[in-house]
Amino acid sequence: MFKNCSVLASIVKYLLVTGAGLAMLACSSHPPAPSSAASADYSYIIGPGDNVNIVVWRNPELSMVVPVRPDGKISSPLIDDLAAMGKDPTSLARDIEKELGKFIRDPVVTVIVTGFVGPYSEQIRVIGEAAKPQILAYKQKMTVLDVMIAVGGITDFADGNRATILRTAENNTQYNVRLKDLVKRGDVSANVEMKPGDVLIIPQSWF
Repeated sequence: MFKNCSVLASIVKYLLVTGAGLAMLACSSHPPAPSSAASADYSYIIGPGDNVNIVVWRNPELSMVVPVRPDGKISSPLIDDLAAMGKDPTSLARDIEKELGKFIRDPVVTVIVTGFVGPYSEQIRVIGEAAKPQILAYKQKMTVLDVMIAVGGITDFADGNRATILRTAENNTQYNVRLKDLVKRGDVSANVEMKPGDVLIIPQSWF
């Protein structure tokens, strides 16, 4: 019986050691996330759930705030079912001018986005051992620290230094991020920029 217990203990020890080794190997298999990732020419992309304020110069009766519907389209006076999703505000303004140009002479339109949500392809997703896993609207120069503040940090069960960023903009390339060093130890060198569409994956600790 004691012999069997000894064998069992050896097996458990082996599994723990190799499991930890595999975890470390998995962590080291991903390169560290680059500190800079934001694009200098980034423009906000409109998505379902956004509100767009349409201002038509000298035509206040055509100026109003309208929501972007779940199908990505908007409707306003003289305009039915115009696609807005996937466009930046300037492009949408030019498209509205084309539509209004059928009814009024030389319309001048400005589009201002409020209630930012953005398309799903641009949103930041946080999954795993975050205090409040959720989806966030991307903002220019957004960092992983900004994301951590928004989700309330990591749980006590998180293996923060094995967290990864899945970067959909780079064919789902994965990068390692040191969330424990950043959040628990205040190591600002672990802070990196996010990109639109990033998925932050926070695994559970083995121990």
